[in-house]
Order: sequence, then C-alpha cells, then structure tokens
Amino acid sequence: MSLLSLKRLGLAAGLSLTLVAAGCGSGDEGNSDGGNAEGGSDSASTNYGEELNYEITGIEPGAGVVGAAEKAVENYDSLAGWEVVTSSSGAMATALGDAIENEEPIIVTGWSPHWKFQKYDLKYLEDPKGVFGEAEQIKSMVRKGLEEDMPNAYKILDQFQWESKDIENVMLEINNGADPEEAAKAWVEENADKVSEWTKGTEEVDGKEIELVYVEWDTEVASTNVVAEVLRNQGFDVTITPLDNAVMWQSIAGGEADGMVAAWLPGTHGDLYEEHKDNLVDLGANLEGAKIGLVVPKYMDVDSIEDLQPAE
Repeated sequence: MSLLSLKRLGLAAGLSLTLVAAGCGSGDEGNSDGGNAEGGSDSASTNYGEELNYEITGIEPGAGVVGAAEKAVENYDSLAGWEVVTSSSGAMATALGDAIENEEPIIVTGWSPHWKFQKYDLKYLEDPKGVFGEAEQIKSMVRKGLEEDMPNAYKILDQFQWESKDIENVMLEINNGADPEEAAKAWVEENADKVSEWTKGTEEVDGKEIELVYVEWDTEVASTNVVAEVLRNQGFDVTITPLDNAVMWQSIAGGEADGMVAAWLPGTHGDLYEEHKDNLVDLGANLEGAKIGLVVPKYMDVDSIEDLQPAE
C-alpha cells in the first residue's frame, strides 16, 4: 500500500500527547517553599478545591493524560468528588495563561516537553501512587535498508539527540506564531555546535529524496522540522508527512516512509512497537525524560496530589 493511501487512512487529527511518561527536569524544579509558623508545610490548609470548583482543566477527551487524570481522581482520596473537565490543548493553554496573569489557582493536565514550561514557572504535583506512570523516551525509528540506501541520512538520524529545553524553545517559537520550518531553521542556525554532533562523520549529498513521518503533536512538529532542516542542509530533498499514530508506524515498518523521530516508549506507543518492531530499525532515544501529570503554577502552595482536599 502506498504512503499516500496510508495517509488517507489516517491523517493526524492533532491529538494531544498520549504519554505514559516520566521525569523531565523542567517540570520538577522549584517546589513551593511555603511553610507555617512552626516550619512545616501549610499547603494542606489551603483548600484550592473550593476555589477551583473541584475541577481539573483537561485537554481532548481520550488523550492519555486525561485518562490518567481520571484514574487519579478514582485512586486518590484527596481527589474524591473532583472532575476532569475536558476541552482542547489550546483551551487548556489559554486557561493556564489567564490564571497565571491574574495569579489565580489552576490545575491542568500537563506533559513535557511542552512550551509552557519555557513560558511559565510551573511544577508537577507529586504522584506518590504512580498513577501517571514512569519514564519515557522519544526514540528514532527507520525502515529496514535505510543504512544501505542512505548511510548519511541514517547516521544523522542515529546521532540526533537533544534535551527538553531545546525542543521546548522551538515549540515556544511556533506557539508564538512562527512557521514551524522557519522556527527550525532559526534553532539550527543558533545551535551549530549541537547540530555538528548530529552530522559528524557524514558527507553532503546531491538531492537524495527522503521522507520523514510524524504525528501532529507539538513535540513532533518541532523535532521533525528540525531534523528535516539538518538533512536539507546536508543536501537531502526532504518531505515530512503527518500521519495518525498507527499509520505512522505502519509506514515505517512497510518501507513506505524512511524514518521518524516520534516514537514514545515504552508506554505511549508500546503496543505499536511490539506489533512492528521486527520490521523496522530502532535507533534509540533522541530525548530522555518525557512526562505527564497534574501541573500547577509554582506560586500555588501545594506540592503533591495528596495535599489537595476532597469535595465536601
């Protein structure tokens, strides 16, 4: 089946990240230092539930982070009577920005990497029950035979690795209105030393065609455009194609597309990896420390889900 046919079967609908992920430094730093007169935390005495009408601001229904938040409501006594109110990723970001502008409390379903951690001072609420899962990596996958057909592209994809702050800077520029390709070009120009590590040991080519596929999550829009720009600078004729999750994996395993830098493992794409792992090449992690959880502004005097209070 051609990639065009696959694309028609499942163009990405821009769904939010369905991660089951773990610690990213940008979200865990800077816990609240509020305390009572005796030196202990007084976060439990602040009933944010009443101010928030016992509502957690979510994103699209069916997103992994929303499902995990709903599971948290079921598992934590402190969230008894709370509700995860679904909307969209954009609506969540708008609500978060409005709350921060007025220094009001808000709890959102969050994930990282995400531009909001570059724009605002945020923190994840501790999750002692582990409802939101453990660490994930974002990995690069290519079709079988790519190393033989395009050794220079293979090496670049194999050596591609960056950090949350890198991708979040690109994501923030895109969120602020920059065209994704232009944001990627600017980042590549400003980070020549890091990019040189990805291209080390490769040679320029003359218009060799290569196709990368991705799911239209903010992270993957940023990373795929950056890698595409690096490949173009090495002389490749690069096409990037947005697809639904399942079709993205199928296109690599079936050889219709050449590669992706969008595999969230072991949780988010675990089933798809198990289905297709024998028919593709796993190049390893390009980013460590993806995470989901409940996110609040740092000015809120609460550090753990267990610090919240149930609805009365």
